[in-house]
Amino acid sequence: MGLLRRLSRARLASQVIRRMRRAGFSAVRYDARTFQVRFTTNVQSEPTILDLAPLLNPRKGRKKRIQAYVSGLSPDPIPATWELARPLLRPVLRGATPGNPLHRPALPYLNEYVVIDHPEAMTYVTESQLQTWHVRPQDVFTAARDNLEAVTLQGTPTEVIRFVDDGDAYWTSHLLLEHWLGRLEPQVGGAPVAFAPERGTLLITAAGSPHLPALFAQAEEIYARSPRPITPMAYVSDAQGCTVPFTAGPDHPLHHVVQRAERILAVQEYTRQAAHLTEPAAELLIAGDDATGWRTTVVWDEKSLLPTADEVRIGDRTVPWPDLDLEPVPDLEPIRWRAAGAPRSRPPRDPHAPPPPPRSR
Repeated sequence: MGLLRRLSRARLASQVIRRMRRAGFSAVRYDARTFQVRFTTNVQSEPTILDLAPLLNPRKGRKKRIQAYVSGLSPDPIPATWELARPLLRPVLRGATPGNPLHRPALPYLNEYVVIDHPEAMTYVTESQLQTWHVRPQDVFTAARDNLEAVTLQGTPTEVIRFVDDGDAYWTSHLLLEHWLGRLEPQVGGAPVAFAPERGTLLITAAGSPHLPALFAQAEEIYARSPRPITPMAYVSDAQGCTVPFTAGPDHPLHHVVQRAERILAVQEYTRQAAHLTEPAAELLIAGDDATGWRTTVVWDEKSLLPTADEVRIGDRTVPWPDLDLEPVPDLEPIRWRAAGAPRSRPPRDPHAPPPPPRSR
């Protein structure tokens, strides 16, 4: 992105932030990478996300549009009751998200979250919010999926379907709906294979399509360049109608391509996770090529938290993953490991906490 474009976007963001602060919002922060404003409310610490893209064009009348955009927000966007909240819930497919939003595993390295969908912003539902609404987590996930209107395609079949999200459709979230992907088989002329490289893009073709190899490359490029990536992997529908990863055995012509996408996602999610850990975390790397195959590798000092990998370098040795004696670290997604029996590091002491009582002799 050019310098002038970045400056123009930053100027627009500063105008929005000033307007929001005048309206009573606090902890407002501009995320230049995603071109979004994130802010917290008086009722929870999880960020509400405001997308700035709709304000870009046209420039004429932008001041009035910013005022109208911000006036549609509420400093407390969390509905007070379950009856008010339920119709606003939507499911979303994401990687690990900092904080404590309500979530459950959906696919390898990806979780299902629930957001409150407002016309201009969305807010993640937290575990603590369920106590206010007096509902179970399952009730929230079920309501969110029920609210997602599954699109039904009609008309002439096409070799590749491309869904581009305008902010309201939640196309990538459709992969969370049972049997939805399988029902697209007549439109693509075979068992559907789906890619969700970023939040606004969903690509679908048939498993036997000649376009499938090119879509792996296209999905990886979109994933790498997007400020809001999800996954470079491909997905299909299983016998129960649930979305699962597309697999390809060693003899399949796409075996190495599938391998590469799986490992790119693992590397990126572990990298994102490491940025929020307080303990040292070993870095996961991808190695190989299309001829020999792709694998993940990590250099480990036997002290830092270890990501799952194909092989681990310890000193001058390279050890295959199954040969390691490890135990999982609790409460981490994606999972990390310690050497079995390794001492746990103590968290740093709060300098403002009172001193511990003297030991008795």
